[in-house]
Amino acid sequence: MSRIGKRILLFSLLILVGMVWACVSSKNNTQMTTRQGILKSVYPVLTGITKLLGVNNRVLLPEREINPNRSIYDLSYESIDGDTISLSQYKGKKIIIVNTASDCGYTAQYEELQQLYDLKKSEVVILGFPANDFKNQEKGSNEQISNFCKKNYGVSFPLASKVVVVKGTQQHPVFQWLSDPTQNGWNDEAPAWNFSKYVLDEEGRLIGYADPAVKPLTKSFTQILNISIP
Repeated sequence: MSRIGKRILLFSLLILVGMVWACVSSKNNTQMTTRQGILKSVYPVLTGITKLLGVNNRVLLPEREINPNRSIYDLSYESIDGDTISLSQYKGKKIIIVNTASDCGYTAQYEELQQLYDLKKSEVVILGFPANDFKNQEKGSNEQISNFCKKNYGVSFPLASKVVVVKGTQQHPVFQWLSDPTQNGWNDEAPAWNFSKYVLDEEGRLIGYADPAVKPLTKSFTQILNISIP
């Protein structure tokens, strides 16, 4: 068996162990379903596999000076509590925009995103946009999503009401801007899956996109932000 084959077999065994552990532990965790407990437990293995296979692991950066044709600050979104929030209130901070889901293999990134927010909230704001666009992995109501995020991951960064993030007639205007180079100046990449991440600088310019498997606290992501994590 090749080295890669052995690694994949090892990862598969770790997933099986994690599933058994999650099934047992979820009985004592009333805030998560069995599926959610399993997904959280196998998250480290999932990211290891995707890194090994080179899947969902891209970081895209602009190749030239960014000249957006429309300001992101002209846009707004509805918060998960129903309030209208203008993106202009985040001027002067870097913004991370990420599409999220409660039943995804990457859902445990909520924890890392919250850690990043706690460390850098004076410089960086994180905006989570729940979406049910990938394999129906966000079926809950806004209230259910909010409770899930707070109780299981301590999320305190802003969350939007559930939206559509993939390209099409229902795509939310924020994600239209993020994935349309005629608006943002260079990027046409819509979210590849749940927990795709977009980074904007203090002047509202899109300075990077990261695939779902790029973890929020790794150097490959924080270097887009040009920050260091202790």
